[in-house]
Amino acid sequence: SLLLLVNSYGSSPEKDFIPHTALGILLLIISALVAFTGVRHSLSHSQLFSSLCLTVSALWCGLGLVYILIGQSVLPLSELKSSLIPGLAAFTLALFIIGTVALFMNNPVLLVIAVSISLACAHQIAGLSDSGFGQSATAANYLLVCLVCAYFGFGRLLSTITQGKVRPPGTVMKQIFEMKTEQNQSCSNVVSVGLVMNLLSASVIACPLLGVVPQLSVGHVPWLWTAGVFQLGMCVLFYRAMDTLAATFYGFTSLLKFAEGYSALLSLYSIQPFSPVPFPVVFAVLFSILALFSCQKSLLEGFYQLFFVAYCISIAAQPQGFFQAGTQGVQGAIFVATAGVLFVTTFNMVSSTRIPTGQSHFKTVVTRIRSITLSALDKERHTPHLGYSKYADAEVLGHACNVLAAFAITATVGDRNPLAVLVLPWAVMAGGVLQLLCGSVAFARGKTFESTAFILYGLMWTVWGLTRFGGLYGETRGFNVAVGIICFMLFNLLVTIAALFLNVAWFVYAFTFQLILISFLLDAIGALPYGYDIGVTIIFGLISFYCFLAHLFNSTFQSPQMPLGRPLVKLGGVRGGAGVCPHVPARKATSVQQIAEIMKNGGICGMPTDTVYVLVAACNRPDAVIKAYKVKKQAQDRPMSMWISSVKQLEPVRHLLSPLLLDFMEAAWPSSISMVIPRGPWLDIFGLGDAAIHIGTPQSIAIRSPDCAVATHLINLVGPIAVTSANPTGEADTTHHNQVYAKLGKKVEGVLCDGPSPENIASTVVDCTKIETGQIGFFRVGLIPKSKVLQIFEEVRNRHRQGYTNPGFEFDLPLQDMQRDQSSTDRTELERGTGNLTAYTVLPPQSRDVRNGS
Repeated sequence: SLLLLVNSYGSSPEKDFIPHTALGILLLIISALVAFTGVRHSLSHSQLFSSLCLTVSALWCGLGLVYILIGQSVLPLSELKSSLIPGLAAFTLALFIIGTVALFMNNPVLLVIAVSISLACAHQIAGLSDSGFGQSATAANYLLVCLVCAYFGFGRLLSTITQGKVRPPGTVMKQIFEMKTEQNQSCSNVVSVGLVMNLLSASVIACPLLGVVPQLSVGHVPWLWTAGVFQLGMCVLFYRAMDTLAATFYGFTSLLKFAEGYSALLSLYSIQPFSPVPFPVVFAVLFSILALFSCQKSLLEGFYQLFFVAYCISIAAQPQGFFQAGTQGVQGAIFVATAGVLFVTTFNMVSSTRIPTGQSHFKTVVTRIRSITLSALDKERHTPHLGYSKYADAEVLGHACNVLAAFAITATVGDRNPLAVLVLPWAVMAGGVLQLLCGSVAFARGKTFESTAFILYGLMWTVWGLTRFGGLYGETRGFNVAVGIICFMLFNLLVTIAALFLNVAWFVYAFTFQLILISFLLDAIGALPYGYDIGVTIIFGLISFYCFLAHLFNSTFQSPQMPLGRPLVKLGGVRGGAGVCPHVPARKATSVQQIAEIMKNGGICGMPTDTVYVLVAACNRPDAVIKAYKVKKQAQDRPMSMWISSVKQLEPVRHLLSPLLLDFMEAAWPSSISMVIPRGPWLDIFGLGDAAIHIGTPQSIAIRSPDCAVATHLINLVGPIAVTSANPTGEADTTHHNQVYAKLGKKVEGVLCDGPSPENIASTVVDCTKIETGQIGFFRVGLIPKSKVLQIFEEVRNRHRQGYTNPGFEFDLPLQDMQRDQSSTDRTELERGTGNLTAYTVLPPQSRDVRNGS
């Protein structure tokens, strides 16, 4: 705002104070910083602040790009007015709506910022329309923004420095009115920004119809492609918010933005774009299906998406697409509808009082049909999360992109310039860029096969689209092109073989894409039979459409399900995703209870610890212990160990254990220290039965209390557990929850998921079999150093030499002796003047260091 303030005050109609190129570059840098702030706050409860940041970032991004084009003489200065007005008009309305919502929410800071920038845009439009209208009003609005932002920033800084003791009014980020209710949790924080981008593109396309600008031109490309890029970002954030429907919708609309921008860009080369008439109908069908399923979120959202169905039909009905009045008229209707939806959505996003949008009508209708069961519309719909990050499934959008790319390349170029035929945006953006995005999301979810297929196909569509429809192919036919296609065929052959282990649909999907690659190869060597390429491409498009519909349907309904087929080749321990054992998040208490119930019923599960993942079974279920031993294929020299949540679980057998050993346990645990202690009759009390032979050796047993809240809570629910590493004997340790199932297969009955292990180093194993002699040894030095263990043991041994008794043994003494000893201790302390009447119950500092270090 300060930058634009100075430029507005210092500029004159004859000369700009800041050169256009420099101003544009500075605006892009500031836009990136503001966008970063918006994305960061989209993960918190500051929804309105996040929406405002991202909206202003898009405004300055588009504005900066236009200034750069003017500064580099790509656009003449005379076109500055027609280039800026459509974008500024959209942001004037969008920011005014956000400011209105801030007014209802009683947020004066965001109100002033949004309305001031909105008025600045409006005054800038007036200044562009009439040179006699000075830019002083624009500068005055930016001055107000500067003052408010300076106050807000200073207030936040002061609050941080004083640790919240000083909070100037209006500078608290998380206001009560912005806290999400349970009802609003299905709404992503960035939904308003996606709508603003639709408002922006609608304004740009509709302005020529209203006579505001002469026609769509190169100066409008920055606005359209800014909207497309921001909607791609919103698509990723919606996947992060577990909202597949919204992510797919904004993925679709971003494609339209890039196609619109591409059409406007062609005017730079004096090329009249031509839209293949039948193709946009396919897009209309995809939009209509998505609109139907989006009604489960709200009828308003489904109805709004029908406007884009009409838009695609209008493109299909007119060969010149975005340049004709019919298409521009539909965008005018979208502009009006988007403004209304933007207000309703933004208000509902931040307010506890909601404007009705028809949220429950779809569910009400479906529940009346007895043969259909609706899946819950929550984040658990997309479990299990087998990857390093949590995202929703991107397969719906990935298959839809293949549908669009496949039907797009069926268009014939004929005698036209390849660039003039609107195939390149669909083939490169839909088949290429969006599929690469879907592959990345699938990889983050741990779906290695799906990510490999989407990334491979995305690369192929990009290369072929740029080569054939980007003017790079020309008349070239020969060995060079054929070699590249053969390489892709070899890669896809591996994908096709891997699809045998997944399901029939994926196998047919990969196989038909192989047929498309063959058509590319035959075309490269000049031996393509007539109609072969169109035939196999349409078949692949239809199969992709079925997969798109099946994944959308199956994610919406629990039953019935559209069949995708079973694996043609079955192999144990292969695949992650559908059909595996429960993979539940470790951070939820209900998840730990679910795993505990599985273990109580004799199941074996994977569990995170303070080191690596382990395989566990309840000690009071001997059948489960034996099962875990067999699954692990445990070597005789590597027996299973027993874990407890605390020394209190040894209470029934404390009279059979050494007081020095118990004190050592109290001081060292919880930590990554395993203690090997003598085996004895005390082990029978835990209900191991015949399975006891698999725990430890005939002479000793390893026991441990882990420094892991999840593990401790689970052991509290189940009781002592038998533990072994979650990998076949001889293999590397398991350091991520998705490796548990991959290594041990379907014999694992549940996995607590906590991402990557905090440590890749095993525990330290201490030999305590001769602890009564005052000596300990080490079988293995792991996470806890040997010196630290010896220091703890020396502390405990010194206390025993001085006559301290473990509090757990105090009630072994007669009551009179305990009272006499306590009275004597109290008198001694008083005589020393310490005034400390507390018996020894506090752990030594060294034990706390161990816990913090582990």
